[in-house]
Amino acid sequence: MHSKTFFVISHLTNVFRLKVNKESPTDTSSAQDFALQGSASYVVPEYKFSGMSFRSSAPYYVDKVLLSSNEHETFLIKIMTRQVRRPEVGDKFASRHGQKGVCGLIVPQTDMPFNEMGHSPDLIMNPHGFPSRMTVGKLIELLVGKAGTYEGRQAYASAFGEEFGSADTPAAASEILIRNGLNYVGKDIFYSGTSGEPLDAYIFSGPVFYQKLKHMVLDKMHARARGPRAVLTRQPTEGRSRDGGLRLGEMERDCLIAYGCSNLIMERLMHSSDGFSANVCCTCGLLQYQNWCQYCRTGEQVTDIRLPYACKLLFQELQSMNVVPRLRLQDV
Repeated sequence: MHSKTFFVISHLTNVFRLKVNKESPTDTSSAQDFALQGSASYVVPEYKFSGMSFRSSAPYYVDKVLLSSNEHETFLIKIMTRQVRRPEVGDKFASRHGQKGVCGLIVPQTDMPFNEMGHSPDLIMNPHGFPSRMTVGKLIELLVGKAGTYEGRQAYASAFGEEFGSADTPAAASEILIRNGLNYVGKDIFYSGTSGEPLDAYIFSGPVFYQKLKHMVLDKMHARARGPRAVLTRQPTEGRSRDGGLRLGEMERDCLIAYGCSNLIMERLMHSSDGFSANVCCTCGLLQYQNWCQYCRTGEQVTDIRLPYACKLLFQELQSMNVVPRLRLQDV
């Protein structure tokens, strides 16, 4: 049995949606398979629409389409999409030494600092990341790579070749930099891109390989106001893919208690989550329904209270195990 598939890309109000007009057979039983294989006359199966859609906030393209089948010999189509993304604030980058970090600021080329030859860096890293992480290999890569560029060759700064003399050492790289009229430790004088004045400190600069990691803001940013809630607890769902809420955990709650923000705790943990109106009998302290106490057989002392639905659910689960929680109410 085959399913027909067509692709359409539409652009509506800055939301890009890939529509897959998929059609699947209405009868997928084994009897239909037997009829197709055993009979002499071929029976054309009927198809129904079972389209799928994938949406994104950025444009993307269908890169590859794979026509295949699974282990049950069922027709299978896989679609690979491709996006062209520019670096933005919050995107994650890393050098080849595990020195990772996120982009905190994107500055125009005219405002970047520049050295005496007019070269401005593509990326500026905080040097406080070196003492704690001890990525000395990155410093050697920068120094040896800078020497290699001025000699017009590819440098080799691996630690595995030093014993046999096949690797470029920092001492040899320093000699090359001196021969080319540069500072022997790879530092340069930089000038401010906004004022043009020289900076107060020497700046360690040079070529380093960087890679963009898959953790990007476009895939992770998430916010919601009202949205879907779980059926059992009536609390907001969890996770970005399900349009879930942002969890205020126990440690955040402890901070709010320490600050004395009782109204904020009430707003976060009940009003914006799973607030519920319940009836409570003031005589027996049990949850009741429709202003009638089933335990006391009267409705005179039944009152309304607001509590989280998860709290009400906990009381009912305790009662199912013969543990009776009783509420003692008082006027405030």
